[in-house]
Amino acid sequence: MRKREEGRTPARSAGTTTTARKGSGAGSAATGRGRWPGEPPATLDPAFPTEVLKDFLFLGSYNNASRSEVLKTLSITHILNTVPDCQNLYRNSFTYHCIQDERSLDFDGANRFLEQCERETSRVLVHCMSGKNRSAAIVIGYLMKSRGWRLSQSYQWVKDRRPQVQLTDASQNQLVEYEQKLFGPNVGAPAQSSVPTESFRPLGFGFPKPAGDIQAPVFNQQPVPSIFERVNPSNIPSNFTFGAMEANTPMDDNGAPAPTSGDNPMDSS
Repeated sequence: MRKREEGRTPARSAGTTTTARKGSGAGSAATGRGRWPGEPPATLDPAFPTEVLKDFLFLGSYNNASRSEVLKTLSITHILNTVPDCQNLYRNSFTYHCIQDERSLDFDGANRFLEQCERETSRVLVHCMSGKNRSAAIVIGYLMKSRGWRLSQSYQWVKDRRPQVQLTDASQNQLVEYEQKLFGPNVGAPAQSSVPTESFRPLGFGFPKPAGDIQAPVFNQQPVPSIFERVNPSNIPSNFTFGAMEANTPMDDNGAPAPTSGDNPMDSS
């Protein structure tokens, strides 16, 4: 009987890449149905990974990486494992690259592996335990490096396609440092120099985000006078009398102003 070795945990070294041997069968999952301990049930995790770049780059969880039939259906041939504790279940069927440091993200090593996959037009899955943090950060780093996008644009591209992405503070900080390494600390607008904070921990308190730019109030402007403003009593002339008429105006017998020579009598005919 042929000895099966897919279920064993391979010996690892930092940044190791394991190449598949053609014609080998796939091994069994580590924990029954392919879920790592502590991972949510398969019903809560999509069976198919997220396609980030068409026909090339996929982002997913350990549950996705444990389904060999799904990987083969998607024609995925390479797997980038970002979690040291995750087993490489199908070493004889897929080409693996592993990030061994559980704290630091090796963007350079991961990008070399992904660049080679893209040159060879190979489809690759990048995964961590849940497909929300480490693997997403690696994919964002690759978009910055290969597409020349800033961090905010790269993050939004991934977030739009996989809304459950949730980077930790450590991953955010490493991405900011990697962006500064690629583009320099003072390049670009300030809004593009970091990941949008509202994308991680929104503090909207239930209020909708206003559309467009918010206009700041301008102070020290002269107010527009209102037609309903009160007249300041101090500005009234001292000799002014309400209801008074000119003293030299002739009056008729009824107490009304007498018509002058310039007044034209009304034609009553």
